[in-house]
Amino acid sequence: MEKRIRQASSSCLKIVLFGPESSGKTTLSKQLATHFSSPWLPEYMRTYLEQKWKNTQETITKEDLLPIVEGQIVGENKISSALDPIVFLDTNVLQIKTYCQYYYDGWCPPEITEVALEHRYDYYFLTNIDVPWVADNLRDRPCNREEMFRIFEKELIQNKIPYTLLEGSKQERLAKAISVINTLI
Repeated sequence: MEKRIRQASSSCLKIVLFGPESSGKTTLSKQLATHFSSPWLPEYMRTYLEQKWKNTQETITKEDLLPIVEGQIVGENKISSALDPIVFLDTNVLQIKTYCQYYYDGWCPPEITEVALEHRYDYYFLTNIDVPWVADNLRDRPCNREEMFRIFEKELIQNKIPYTLLEGSKQERLAKAISVINTLI
């Protein structure tokens, strides 16, 4: 991938919400950003694919993967360049890589794998699937939630990435995340 889409250096604390579709990442990202008066970055893949669906009623293809990663990284670099001490990321390239390998039977462009493993974040929250699945035009695996959760968890464990599992009600998840973040700042 081009140098312009490499992760820019930053002194802010980068917190990633990580996990399967419809597991509460966006809700929690927004809650944490509000609590800490910090910015959050929506999932670029969702923005990109919603626009694609609106225009063509088509879902993701392999040709979409690199533009999605580029958009994600551009957004991360922009939000991380501000003077905020903490930023919340609704997803990151590791999440995209994990989905890519799942949907394409282990295949992922090497550029994405390289970037996913090079980029550094300060902490991850793995969101459990103990919240109701909500259908939309992009979500397609309501019966595979347990399998997807295990794949995301395995990705963190294999790469020795520090994380906290968040489960329970919105209030319980938020309280636990706030407590962990307070120990990091």
